[in-house]
Amino acid sequence: MKFSKDHEWVTVDGTIATIGISDHAQGQLGDVVFVELPKVGRVVKAHESVATVESVKAASEVYVPVSGEVVAVNAELAGDPALVNRAPESDGWFMKVKLSNAGELAELMDKAAYDKFVG
Repeated sequence: MKFSKDHEWVTVDGTIATIGISDHAQGQLGDVVFVELPKVGRVVKAHESVATVESVKAASEVYVPVSGEVVAVNAELAGDPALVNRAPESDGWFMKVKLSNAGELAELMDKAAYDKFVG
């Protein structure tokens, strides 16, 4: 699992990156009440705002840490946005992106570096 400075995480299986927000980010947001996800088929560029998370405290943008095409979104979040709070780094994922530049993954932090970054 890799992390961005914008508090997103990425796991990669072949050429498909699964992306969500970190446990730290969901903790800062508080209770998530709504998630707006990108449309499947959208081509995204690294660091582009692609989703919105609304909590009882605030609305926050979600930035995609890698470039590619959105090939899936987590439809469960529409009916159960609190899944982001319960399982932010697993079942609460936001989208899957087919990577167009795997080299961008090298810019992301591992868990130890991310923990130091937020600590």
